[in-house]
Amino acid sequence: MSLESLPSDGFDTRASSHGEGVPEESFEVEPPYQPDHDEIAAVEKYDDRFLDRELSWLRFNQRVLELAEDHTLPLLERARFLAIFTSNLDEFFMVRVAGLKRRIAAGVAVPAASGLMPTEVLDLILNTTRGLVERQARVFRDEVVPALADVGIELVRWDDLDREEQKTCKRLFRDRVFPVLTPLAVDPAHPFPYISGLSLNLAVLIRNPRTQKEHFARVKVPPIFARFVPVGNQRFVPLEDVIREHLKRLFPGMDVLEVHTFRVTRNEDLEVEEDDAENILAALEKELLRRRFGPPVRLEVEESIAPQVLALLVSELGVSEKEVFRLRGPLDLRGLHDIADLPRQELKYPAFLPTTHLLLAEVESAAPVDVFKATRRHDVLLHHPYDSFATSVQRFLEQAAADPHVLAIKQTLYRTSGDSPIIDALVDAAEAGKQVLVIVEIKARFDEEANIRWARKLEQAGCHVVYGLVGLKTHCKLSMVVRDEPDGIRRYTHIGTGNYNPKTSRMYEDLGLLTTNERIGEDVAHLFNNLSGWSRNATYDELLVAPDSIRTGLVDQIHREVAHHQAGRPARIRLKANSVVDEAIIDALYLASQAGVPVELLVRGICALRPGVPGLSETITVRSILGRFLEHSRIFWFENGGEPTAWIGSADMMHRNLDRRVEVLVRLPGGSVGQIERLLDLAFAPGTTAWELDSTGEWHRNEGTKHLQDALIEAQRRRRTTS
Repeated sequence: MSLESLPSDGFDTRASSHGEGVPEESFEVEPPYQPDHDEIAAVEKYDDRFLDRELSWLRFNQRVLELAEDHTLPLLERARFLAIFTSNLDEFFMVRVAGLKRRIAAGVAVPAASGLMPTEVLDLILNTTRGLVERQARVFRDEVVPALADVGIELVRWDDLDREEQKTCKRLFRDRVFPVLTPLAVDPAHPFPYISGLSLNLAVLIRNPRTQKEHFARVKVPPIFARFVPVGNQRFVPLEDVIREHLKRLFPGMDVLEVHTFRVTRNEDLEVEEDDAENILAALEKELLRRRFGPPVRLEVEESIAPQVLALLVSELGVSEKEVFRLRGPLDLRGLHDIADLPRQELKYPAFLPTTHLLLAEVESAAPVDVFKATRRHDVLLHHPYDSFATSVQRFLEQAAADPHVLAIKQTLYRTSGDSPIIDALVDAAEAGKQVLVIVEIKARFDEEANIRWARKLEQAGCHVVYGLVGLKTHCKLSMVVRDEPDGIRRYTHIGTGNYNPKTSRMYEDLGLLTTNERIGEDVAHLFNNLSGWSRNATYDELLVAPDSIRTGLVDQIHREVAHHQAGRPARIRLKANSVVDEAIIDALYLASQAGVPVELLVRGICALRPGVPGLSETITVRSILGRFLEHSRIFWFENGGEPTAWIGSADMMHRNLDRRVEVLVRLPGGSVGQIERLLDLAFAPGTTAWELDSTGEWHRNEGTKHLQDALIEAQRRRRTTS
């Protein structure tokens, strides 16, 4: 599909009446397809049909690294991708590798779906990671640093500084850094200090000149200062270099023999037995304090580290030799985010400003968008970041808070920003006397502390705050406004694929539906009652809800496509997700492929499905698109015999999403389905740049003539100039 054939905003802007084109049920198939024993056996005979999820994730992070290696990308964006690679890998070790080690230690090491034992997976992870981090260090040292120097941004070491620059660093050390440093010695009176996770540290070997006795000391590099210290003229030196050169001040009268940087990654996953917790908030706060003290899972050291110092660290930290990564410094490249933020626009992606969706502002006006008026006229399918979050979802809630006709607001919150206007709107609504229900998921990984803060702020304002369901994370993205109108009570509903977070909405690609569709509103109202009360309505007309019905609902839809194909009607399956891991879903897709149904998957991260295997998955193709925005939306599109249906929502095809979370998929009203189809046409077009997965689990980059995100940005710009 050519870019020119896209609608002006990347989506069809024609108004759709609510429910128009949506049949009461999906296209009827008589008889419904149910795989028999032989068909199931034809899939299950392939013992190696699942790729390993952990190794697949590492391949995803490799694709991030390949963006850092891409000479066609703006230079500071390449630096940022190096930082993202580091932070991605940190979280992977803190959670996934830590969990793997915990299972091995507990003796519950059962084979993964890939057939690999946890010990085998762990060895493969460590070996693969070693190659990737060495590759990252090489890209940083040999490509990015010299390229930055060519454009006047220099990342240098202490010996490269001139006298004035060294004086600047000396003043910084004396006035700001030195007062916060705490050297910790190791001797019979001072046990080996606790090393917090992801902290950067100096291992210092010192000698008493009187006794000639050597001692070990640790100095933590304070995280409150910039990782790369500016010394003027866009020249930067690592903070640890500045500290290293002034250690004499920390150990007066001692000889500093050797200094080496090191970094420890610990198990930082949370374990809260909420069934036994009297107060889940208190239990979680206690566990957060313990998080910093989890067992080590990785030790990174400079390659120049002395053998005796390394031996001491390995012994005291309790890591194995395999978990030690020796790298050329500097360690911890997350600090490159600061470099990428430098005001050098010519070295970044071209500036991009989201615009208000045309259906929300059909005429140019300085007045705020009236979301209620627009949504009454037609459903609005939002596509962020191309469509502004501020003038749509955020405006929706702010307008609801200020509108005297609004009676109630119901909202789920999984993650939001630190200075969230969403929270402010909910507080304002409660203080104005409206009924406000907020389902806060306080177990949102690494955002727990922020969510506890917001939960308390909301409670103090008079909101009804519920912490989800025991045993389940509430991950669905729902907002409902109940409004008293002349013709009666009307429900306005927003169902999205991403968090209610104004900051990430500018970086994450997500979809959201604004609608007054009564069937959808009724379903969402029932679901909120399930989340806040004791009702357990597990059936819905327009929603699929995990853990009750998403897996079975999607498998049924996949089977229906098989029936359409066998009956000679049009059949095709297109899925877009962050991860595809669930074995039942994958096996259903294999069945569809064996029957001859074309299947296209767009997967950003993990994919355990093996495409292109003769006799198993010959009709399945898998693509991955990465770029300036993080592809985050989930789409499930089915040809349905010539009457396509599409679902969007919060659920990935992973066990945790389908079994241990409250997730929602909504069936899109008719007019929106075509918009999704055109988006997928562009994503799967042969000329669109993407990585393609082969049957061995390797990804290969296809350099197309256009990039999906660039095409959508260009369409958005055309819309802005012509509207």
